[in-house]
Amino acid sequence: MKIEKNRVVQIHYTLKDDQGEILDSSIDHDPLPYIHGVGALIPGLEKELLGKVAGDKFTTVIAPADGYGVYDEDQVFQVSADGFEEDDELELGMQVQIDTENGPAVGTVTEIEGEEVTIDLNHPLAGVSLHFDVEIVEVRAATKQELDHGHVHSGGAHHH
Repeated sequence: MKIEKNRVVQIHYTLKDDQGEILDSSIDHDPLPYIHGVGALIPGLEKELLGKVAGDKFTTVIAPADGYGVYDEDQVFQVSADGFEEDDELELGMQVQIDTENGPAVGTVTEIEGEEVTIDLNHPLAGVSLHFDVEIVEVRAATKQELDHGHVHSGGAHHH
């Protein structure tokens, strides 16, 4: 059965950056299940998976525009440290929520200088070329319930 819209697909994947650092991998874990065509995966990866069958393996490099987006300097904000709860120790790399004109957003603390805190709302992988090694483990039709909910129902081990 080929991968197409509304198929449930399980893949094993390893994701590396341009330097070959492993950023994420499903090896040593269960394969990643997703429903094809509902926006669960980044667009570039869905495009590569389309039409493949269980047992297929491939390697692909996905440009930032088809991945987590191009890095956007406008998504970097400087805020005052006193806007944060006193009991929150601000640390580099921690995720914080700030209010923007578009509502609350989660960003990463990238710099702390005195009272100035730099928060980057870009996805951590924005601007990164994504090198995927993928193996397709299983392809099946999604159940009506899965399609209604928009995600895969497994044997009860995974909770969202």
